[in-house]
This record gives sequence, structure tokens and C-alpha cells, in this order.
Amino acid sequence: MDLKLKIWRQAGPTAKGQFVDYDVHNISSDASFLEMIDILNDELVEKGEDPVAFDHDCREGICGMCSMFINGHPHGPEKATTTCQLHMRKFKDGETITVEPWRAKPFPVIKDLIVDRSAFDEIIQAGGYTSATTGGVPDANAIPINKENAELAMDAAACIGCGACVAACKNASAMLFVSAKVSQFALLPQGKVEAKDRVKEMVAKMDELGFGNCTNTYACEAECPKEISITNIARLNRQFIGAKLG
Repeated sequence: MDLKLKIWRQAGPTAKGQFVDYDVHNISSDASFLEMIDILNDELVEKGEDPVAFDHDCREGICGMCSMFINGHPHGPEKATTTCQLHMRKFKDGETITVEPWRAKPFPVIKDLIVDRSAFDEIIQAGGYTSATTGGVPDANAIPINKENAELAMDAAACIGCGACVAACKNASAMLFVSAKVSQFALLPQGKVEAKDRVKEMVAKMDELGFGNCTNTYACEAECPKEISITNIARLNRQFIGAKLG
């Protein structure tokens, strides 16, 4: 495959960025998107040019670091897939592919396609945990949990915190991320002890960091690589109102 790439290049957080055009040739349709960028970077290094900076780690679709905005979609055009699991067979020979970083004020660009997503870490630190002393590890079946709630909690816990929901939202809302992290505890008895403080503190931190409001466009759910349901946002709202009134 021969492809034309328009990649956002930005030397640093305060530098002015711009799209730069590149041509890549003889790319295997079985190559992953990140492997294609690797091939481009090898060519740039051989020419003495600065390679494209991008985030990656596991390359197995479970860490969420491979955050690229590809042809108008977070992680690319394939549904329920991270960038590292996106393969070049999803594109056509000769196609022009536009690659950008996440576009959100709380996710400032560090360099090229790398953004600072530590805002999510701050939200988790505000309340996305349980701190009650539990003593020794209890037997797995010691606390009966409704099967439906257990499965919903597991579904919410599947969120990898990649930020695709923020990148997809016209308001740069983090509601899907926050609601998933609240839900994974709210649905279980272990999370109910600190439930009120958790939801209030995490929402307050989200607002403080500059994330926008949810206007129910469902873009976050549509682009989430782990298909986190927007019903978690409804649960978050109920939890938040209950905590405020209680």
C-alpha cells in the first residue's frame, strides 16, 4: 500500500503546530497503524529528521496510551478498537490519512501526537478508590453480590482511561470516564461506604480541570474502544444528586 499522511507536528507545549505531509510506500495491509508510523519514523531518522512522537506501550489494546485522532475519529475508523489494534487493511491504497493528537484543553500537547492526560490521574486521586480498612483478604463468596450488578461493575471497570470520550465530545466532557470509574464502585457493596464523598469529589475535580459538560450526543459511547455505556452517566447523575441532597 502507498499512503499519504498528514500528521500534526508540534515541537512542544508552547510551540506553534502544523500539519506536515509524508508519503509512505509498500506498507503491508496486515501492518498495524503504529507499525506504519514506526516505518515512517525509521525513514525520517535515516534522513536525519526528527521522528514523529507518539505514545504507546502494550500494543495489545489494553493500556489506552495509543491516543491518535485519525480521519476524524479517536483511535481511527474501526469501532471498539484502539489505535494499536487498527490495521492498515481498513484503509485504501493511495488514501490520505490525517493524524492528530487529542484536542481538549485539559489534555495539552506535549509533542506531536503526545498529550498530557494526567488530568485523568487527578480525577482518580480525588476519589476513584476505596480506602476502608478491610483486614485480610475475604473469601471471594463472602459478600453476596447480585449477578447483574457484578457484570455491570465489570463492564464499567473495563474503561482504560484513554481519553477517546473526551476527544470525541464537542464539549471535551469527561463524563463517560468519570461515570465508569464511579459506577465500578457504586454497584458493589465495597464501594458504598465512601459513595457520597467519591462522586462529589470526582465531579468537582473534573470541573476544576476544565472538562466540559455532557450534552448527550452519544459521541463518547460511539467512539469508546471498550464500548463503555452512556447509562453510566445516568448513574453518575443519580449518585451526584443523591449525594448533594443527602
